[in-house]
Order: sequence, then structure tokens, then C-alpha cells
Amino acid sequence: MAALSLEEISVQLESPNLRDRMVALANLRDVASEDAVPLIKKVLDDESLQLRSMAIFALGIKQTPECYSILVKILENDPDYGMRADAAGALGYLGDARAFEVLARAFYEDTDWLVRFSVAVSLGNIKDPRAHAILIQALDSEEVILHQAAIAALGEIKDIESVDMILRFAQSDDWLVRQRLAEALGNLPTPKSVSALKYLEKDSHAHVAEAARISLKRLEAIDNQA
Repeated sequence: MAALSLEEISVQLESPNLRDRMVALANLRDVASEDAVPLIKKVLDDESLQLRSMAIFALGIKQTPECYSILVKILENDPDYGMRADAAGALGYLGDARAFEVLARAFYEDTDWLVRFSVAVSLGNIKDPRAHAILIQALDSEEVILHQAAIAALGEIKDIESVDMILRFAQSDDWLVRQRLAEALGNLPTPKSVSALKYLEKDSHAHVAEAARISLKRLEAIDNQA
């Protein structure tokens, strides 16, 4: 099937048929960002939450200077928590340091766990060390999925100070938490990290044990370079 022209995509994005609009949005995948973003904006207020979600995600991939302000507006004002979570996630893809303040405010003020989860993931993606306090607080959440995101993000920002605080998850009932811990410790070169990884290398879940082995090799390589 031949790719649609920009004009055809623009027309199709206004089709009353949801499938047509979704196909048109998907056709922007290989379009240059400066041409794609004006068309993505056409469906940001679509009646379909699924299409809106796709459009918000697309703004994190098709990056132009205006994407940041659009995503901030959605994160701060959209009544739908799913859209706010999508905007928080897309801000992480932008890798814009300005997003730290916005994401931090959303973490403290938004009551929905999905938004806070997306915030934690994005703080890891933008790799801002100022995220330390937020991510440590997330470790005390009642939501296990937030533990996963916070541990991963602390590894992403290479937060050595957090090692003592994340090691308590080495015996978590959730194997994904243990896997995220094993992965994070590979970015946190300390003697305690090595000891914990040797413990996790014997984990009953294959994914956890494999992640620990990979991280041990990474720490060994870091040590050899020192």
C-alpha cells in the first residue's frame, strides 16, 4: 500500500470513521517532525481517547519546539488521568531538562497512581539527579508498580546514595521489582551493589537472575576501567 501524502493524511484525520483517523495518524510515522506535528495537533482533542493517547505519544517522538508546551498543558489541565499519564510519559521522551519542575509538581499534586508512575519513568528518562527525593518517596508508595518505576529511575540517574534504600526490595514478592533492582544496581557501582547482585543471581525467577548476571558484568567492566 502506497504511503499517503500529507494532504491525504490531513483529510483523513478529519474522517468521521475512527479507523481512518487512526490509520492516518499511523502514517505520520515516517513524516518529518515539522510536517507531522501540525497534523498530530488536529486530533489532540479527538472524541476517541485511544486516538488522543496515540497523538500525545507521537508528540514525544516527533519533536519540535512546541511539543514541550503542548504536553505540559495536557499534563497540567486534562481532566482524563490517562491523558495526563501519557503526557508525562511523552515529556520523558523529549529529554528536556525543563520538564523536571513540571513532572515534580505532577508527582506531588496528581492523585492518580498512573500519572505518578509515568512521572517516575520520565524522571529516569531525563536523567536529572534532582529527582532523588521524589523517587525515594515513591519507594514508600502502596503501589508496587511505582516501586518498579522508582527503582529503575534511580538506576537511570545513577543515584549512588539510593543503594541502601533500594536494597530492601531484594526480597520483594514481585519478581519485576527484583528485576528492576538487579538492572538498576548495574548502574550503581558500590560493594553493596555487588553483594546484592550475587544474591539476586541465585533468584528463583530466570529474568531476575539473568538481569543480575548482566549487571555484575557491567560493574566488573566499570571497575576494570577505573
